[in-house]
Amino acid sequence: MFYNRTMRVVYREEPCRSALNRVKGMPFGWSLNPYMGCVHRCTFCYVRDFEHRAERPSGEAYGSSIRVKVNIAEVLRSELARPSWRGEEVVIGAATDPYQPAEGRYRLTQACIAALAAHRTPLGIITRSPLIIRDLDRLAAAAVSGGVSVTFSIPTLDEAVWRATEPGTAPPRQRLRALRLLVEAGIRTSVGMAPILPGISDRPEQLAEVVAAAREAGACGIWTRVLSLKPGSREHFMAALAASWPELVDEYERLFERRSSPPEQRSAPVRAAVARLADDYRIADRRVRPLVPSEQPRQLELGF
Repeated sequence: MFYNRTMRVVYREEPCRSALNRVKGMPFGWSLNPYMGCVHRCTFCYVRDFEHRAERPSGEAYGSSIRVKVNIAEVLRSELARPSWRGEEVVIGAATDPYQPAEGRYRLTQACIAALAAHRTPLGIITRSPLIIRDLDRLAAAAVSGGVSVTFSIPTLDEAVWRATEPGTAPPRQRLRALRLLVEAGIRTSVGMAPILPGISDRPEQLAEVVAAAREAGACGIWTRVLSLKPGSREHFMAALAASWPELVDEYERLFERRSSPPEQRSAPVRAAVARLADDYRIADRRVRPLVPSEQPRQLELGF
């Protein structure tokens, strides 16, 4: 049960005119994306909806062309220096993983962290990549100056589900090891179990496995979202579902008939189960030496 993991990727080095993006409908006001496009190519990626609306490739070709904003750190420093900037929280990675493989070469996320720290701006990071550990020292410094909150997306530890739905990502347990190192360094780091896939990753034992592992790794918080499928995302996910779980296609057609999310009676029990598990396993901020300003940024919850 494998989804196609091979693809030729083209990296386009293109300067940007602006770095900070005003965000609506999210629990934060500003986002920053050093790259556009993502080689992780998760079958459920909600960004495909944005690409669809922008009339850009949102299907199998998504992730084959990555825009590298080579001057983003310089533009960011200029924007942060404006008298009008109020030092609000900036989230890196809301529309593309800031630690996808290109970051190993270009180091744009690293440079943006330094710029935000220099301006004492609180920042949040959302990622599925253990590459973030490379910047451990810089993140610790940023946590002291302005505050840092990291969220690792870990929807499942089921290897078959991971391989079929997150074809370009690092194994989930590698992310947990990276989470442990961040927490031990004093950085508030949480787990986002999103998205949970009905009939695929929502069994009680699957949910419990993630929460237990998150507790063992020292996660400061945990939250969950059930799959959402909007145009662009829907077509690609359903094709991937037909390839890996053809027996579930009819059920998904019913669950998502004329709606982008499953009925509440299907989603609410999953959220409640994770909340109970979080209580049972006593998921809480247990940092031995929390870095003081990082008490301000909260765990980042996205609406998948």
